Amino acid sequence: MWEMKEIRELKEGRYVNVDEEPCKIVKITTSKPGKHGSAKANIDAVSIFTGAKKSIVGPVSTKVQVPMIDKRKGQILDINGTEAHVMDSETFEEVYIPINDDAEQKIEEGAEVLYLVAMGRYKFM
Repeated sequence: MWEMKEIRELKEGRYVNVDEEPCKIVKITTSKPGKHGSAKANIDAVSIFTGAKKSIVGPVSTKVQVPMIDKRKGQILDINGTEAHVMDSETFEEVYIPINDDAEQKIEEGAEVLYLVAMGRYKFM
């Protein structure tokens, strides 16, 4: 799920889709409008799931996709090697989430965890 916004509406710390990958915006620089056209923007972003650096360059009036990021709470039911079986605290939906090394919380059975959902993919916070 995503929505369309103009580049001028984006802010650092928010999210944007770059090459169908949800990314967190690290830096935005804009130039002022000149003799040959409108103001240009340069957006530097980091992928939420892979950590890869991505960028967008274009006029500030260009529309880009902004992913709908959903932050949820759940409980870990089981750990199978590189993924955890998690049950959502509100919907009781059960999902498998890959265990990432940069998680800020303990990933152990029975623990309450925060995770995010973006474009059908899951990640521990």
